[in-house]
Amino acid sequence: MIKRLPIIPTIIVVAAAAVMVWLGFWQLGRAEEKGEMLKAYAQASNLEELADFPFEGSDQEFWFRKSSVDCVNVTQIEALSGTAATGQKGWAYRATCRVASVPSFVLVDLGYSRDLIEPVWQGGPVTGIIAPGRRLVADPALAELAPLAKPDPNELPNNHLAYAGQWFFFALTALVIFWFAVRSRLSKRD
Repeated sequence: MIKRLPIIPTIIVVAAAAVMVWLGFWQLGRAEEKGEMLKAYAQASNLEELADFPFEGSDQEFWFRKSSVDCVNVTQIEALSGTAATGQKGWAYRATCRVASVPSFVLVDLGYSRDLIEPVWQGGPVTGIIAPGRRLVADPALAELAPLAKPDPNELPNNHLAYAGQWFFFALTALVIFWFAVRSRLSKRD
């Protein structure tokens, strides 16, 4: 009896493994792109000139740049978990502000407190650093709060290399399992 590989399952497994390998190489490319993006963010964080705050559209190109807004109306202040510039954990206070001549709202991280308090801030000019999530981290802190930790581009993960490794591992695993299944099936025919 002639030993033969099952045609359809072989095609499916090999095609799936090829797609997984392609995804692994794609993730390697993404890792390089993300590395370049993180370098650009690190350079942007060192610029002294103020950027216009991105009220609409994509805001990623402005992350970690210094900016300013004039908050004319505070609609809400909420407490979130946060980190002080000293590294201490506690509460960050975020204001939702309306800015003149702009229909959207701006989130302003006012500052830090170890204790849960109700800060009082009526609005006004804010300078700070644009952070992910289209928000401005006030620098200096406002409402008599302590300074928050500055947004740091090094805190953004570049985990595409790990994703690439996972895809390569999945492809290898699929091929090994298929090889064992075919070997077992062919040995039973004998």
